[in-house]
Amino acid sequence: MGSQPDLRRLMGRMGVKMEVKREHFLQAALEIGQAGENDTLPSDVDAAFIKDKSKELSEICFTLFKFVDDKPEKEAVAFMNELTVGSERLLAPSRSHGFRITTKIHPFWNLYLNGLGLAIAQANEGNRSPRVHSYRLGGQNPEFFDRARSWRAYKEVTLEEKALQQEGCVVVQTDISSFYEHIYHHRLENVVKDLESKDSTVALQVNRILSKLAAGRSFGLPVGGQCARILAEVMMTPIDLSLSDAGIVWHRYVDDFTLICSSQQDAYKALSVLSHSLADYGLSLNRSKTTILSAKHYIDYIAAQLSGGEDASVALRELDLHFDPYSDMARGEYEQLKKSFDEIDIQFLLDLEKEKSQPDSFVLAQIGRALKFQEPAVAAQLCATLLDPKNLDSFRASWSKILRGVYSVRSNDEFKAVFDHIDQLLDDVLSTASHLLLPEANILHFLRAIRFKRTEVRGAFIRGVYDHTSSQSVKRACIDCWRYWRERASFTRLRNQWQNLGADEQRMLWLAAGNFGDDGAHARSQLRRSLGQVWRLGFESAGGATFASCYEDWAKDVA
Repeated sequence: MGSQPDLRRLMGRMGVKMEVKREHFLQAALEIGQAGENDTLPSDVDAAFIKDKSKELSEICFTLFKFVDDKPEKEAVAFMNELTVGSERLLAPSRSHGFRITTKIHPFWNLYLNGLGLAIAQANEGNRSPRVHSYRLGGQNPEFFDRARSWRAYKEVTLEEKALQQEGCVVVQTDISSFYEHIYHHRLENVVKDLESKDSTVALQVNRILSKLAAGRSFGLPVGGQCARILAEVMMTPIDLSLSDAGIVWHRYVDDFTLICSSQQDAYKALSVLSHSLADYGLSLNRSKTTILSAKHYIDYIAAQLSGGEDASVALRELDLHFDPYSDMARGEYEQLKKSFDEIDIQFLLDLEKEKSQPDSFVLAQIGRALKFQEPAVAAQLCATLLDPKNLDSFRASWSKILRGVYSVRSNDEFKAVFDHIDQLLDDVLSTASHLLLPEANILHFLRAIRFKRTEVRGAFIRGVYDHTSSQSVKRACIDCWRYWRERASFTRLRNQWQNLGADEQRMLWLAAGNFGDDGAHARSQLRRSLGQVWRLGFESAGGATFASCYEDWAKDVA
């Protein structure tokens, strides 16, 4: 694996045109290996594959980019139109009563998009206003973004504005309606073109890939990946500039705006300017979420919002629980974070949340992250509260955070003493809250948590899910459970159906073969010749490394 490129060295300056480099794809591969492919879904084994084969895959990406970029525009468009960009649209919860679509992209194309996105972000960073607080470059390798530039930091900065002290000052809080879903590809393409040099095809390539991910529609970004975040920020850059040019005091975090105005009249003008600027790019404000507060009421409201209105939760809210187990200082960081909970009663805070009509999703997310820092008995009791049928419905908006936390405990041998208790809690979900497993994103998180041990109820459940779901991602997760359980009957059944499996299922079954001794080795020997054809990406040459050859080589050493 190559050395990690320095993101700060890659960052561009105002007026420097975009240049796509191998290092962008390498950085993207390493970031995927650390953070996963899609933050709305559980981490997939493909993320480890992308990381472990980062050097080879980034070379394939860069070769493809240069091949397309050297073509005249019409030929580049025709070539991109002929490619198959694999993806699947999955249902994920959004707040307590809503849903949204998230996109799981084929691992190669996710890597390719993220590499292009990093080059775009580099070219655009110097154009962005300091009043924008979301997804700023500058994270520690291999991260893209500066973690300190959070939503909380954004709100804290608004409180520091001197304009808030002026008599008559009012504050507008508003956001963009269905932001990612309404971004128009052609307008986005034009904004990206402004960043690239003459005859570059970056904007064209991104546009064609987005169109394929949107099933031919000309709008919408795929939720959950890093490139979508970058492209959304690029689209907003000229809109941000229009607010500054109009003399408005403003701050933004993704689609949330705070406008600080000298009077009600100026607030109306500021909203008009923002609405016009958004309309120029096919966007609009969410009228139901637009409020105007006096400066005093805004300050009091944000202070309460940041503390959650509960003094007991302040310490938990302020903890940075993004622990990196691969850090050189991992053990020391872990012990330091664990010690941080000496003065925080997590169970008390969780009990407060379960009494609320609308639990605080951020507090629940922090509790989920905190599980792995607790003593085993405490972690087990917290899991029991989180997975209690009486609580699960009210906590349903935080399902992914809860299951990530449960997984972090169940996958760690330091908690072996409570594994049986947690397994029983998970099995009980099947009989008491099966409705919460209907969205694909939810069941993917659940399958990841139960793959460590086979029980009778789990065996029947997964067989039923596999036979009835149409989702390739869910089928893959079922095969992954059978891989962990070394369930030979299921492996043999699917081996005999190889030609009828989707390419994503085949890759997981190929990986599973390594757990079935001679049977697995024999299956791989028989099927090896088909891999170059069934897993081909449609552009790779006969010589040199391919996606299929990289995966086959990587799978040899995966238990």
